[in-house]
Amino acid sequence: MAVLENTGEDAEQQAALLGNQIHKSKTGTIRTGIAHIITGVIGAGVLSLGWNVAQLGWVAGPIALLLFAGVTLVATFLLCDCYRAPDPDIGPIVNSSYMNAVTHFLGRKQVWYCGLLQYLSMCGAAVAYIITTSISIRAIQKSNCYHKRGHQASCSYGDDMYMLLFGGAQIIVSQIPDFHNMEWLSILAAIMSFSYSTIGLGLGFAKVIGNRTIKGNISGVPNTSTLKKLSLSFQALGDIAFAYPYSLIVLEIQDTMKSPPPENRSMKKASLLAVLITTFFYLTCACFGYAAFGNDTPGNILTGFGFYEPYWLIDFANACVVVHLVGGYQVYSQPVFAFVEGWLAKEFPNSGFVNDFHSVKLSLLPTLRVNLLRLCFRTAYVVSTTGIAMVFPYFNQVLGVLGALGFWPLSIYFPVEMYIVQKKINVWTTKGILLRGFSVVCFLVSIVALVGSIEGLVSAKLE
Repeated sequence: MAVLENTGEDAEQQAALLGNQIHKSKTGTIRTGIAHIITGVIGAGVLSLGWNVAQLGWVAGPIALLLFAGVTLVATFLLCDCYRAPDPDIGPIVNSSYMNAVTHFLGRKQVWYCGLLQYLSMCGAAVAYIITTSISIRAIQKSNCYHKRGHQASCSYGDDMYMLLFGGAQIIVSQIPDFHNMEWLSILAAIMSFSYSTIGLGLGFAKVIGNRTIKGNISGVPNTSTLKKLSLSFQALGDIAFAYPYSLIVLEIQDTMKSPPPENRSMKKASLLAVLITTFFYLTCACFGYAAFGNDTPGNILTGFGFYEPYWLIDFANACVVVHLVGGYQVYSQPVFAFVEGWLAKEFPNSGFVNDFHSVKLSLLPTLRVNLLRLCFRTAYVVSTTGIAMVFPYFNQVLGVLGALGFWPLSIYFPVEMYIVQKKINVWTTKGILLRGFSVVCFLVSIVALVGSIEGLVSAKLE
């Protein structure tokens, strides 16, 4: 490998390459929008939904899934209309990211609070995906072990090596410049998500047929302690909250869409179709999982080994999970990369480390353009998320905390408040009261989910 030259582009060109808001040619469509959404939504969350329904029962479980789907769709539609906005000083502007929209509509006072939660949630999603990947890779090994040595064999494997392998792969994949260059990865990841979701659904259905009965009950898994039952139910709500919302990446995805038709119209249609598809898979996977295993439903339906055979199908499903999460990690990490790199490019326009690109020639590969800031920062980011995942490898508990912590402020409060400002809605009108009431109800749900999830994470750490 050899560095051939410093291309010496000026600061403005470099800032564009590093992800600031300089205009780019948009090629996104409803199809690619659906792919991005499904890549960001169907992931770690779907694997825990059978367990969640088991905690809530046959009535509350499916209702919770449908309600969160509706809440996500409402909040997303509100956010889509915040993409374009008038500005009295410079005319119409485009809010190409969540943070830009908050800054424009709500002012800088709320930006720091929003930014902290937004990037904490995105980093948290990346951590959860690393945990899920290691569990899936380990499940492949265990599946082969059980097939060869019997279902009662002691087949134990650690997680750390698999997390490190996934982190190593992400260091390479993270060099994809931005959202505009990862359509192919999102489409591949979406295909993988359909594959393993369909396999999980099929295995659950087959087991229900084999059992000749539908397991489970109205109130869910019984528990000797009412407090513990409530805690697990609240944790289940946190998991479901993590499984649906994608408000953090709505505007970034919408910014890739060409127009006409208007971007908000295309994004709303993509969101509706993606949420309908997602809800179908969530409901069927969760309900068939609970029907198959009842009170013994594992926390991760593909890796908890309610299913042992056909082992090759279990292996394939978990391999699909791993490939999908390679793309899912990027969907939630690219906005972090764009924000940090764009800010540094703006703050240090004359820095060669921040702005210069170098041509690098590798044998048998085309010439690559390397930026030292991108290489160093993205590598450090992957290393840090991998390290956190190795310290807290608790799948369901981590999902619950992340979902509950970011659900209300990022998925409900900011979209509602921005929409009210955008449409100049009087707070005491019927529409204003309904919007604020919607926000308050979601806030209460978020609080109880957070309490249960933190209790579950602390208990898991102490065990």
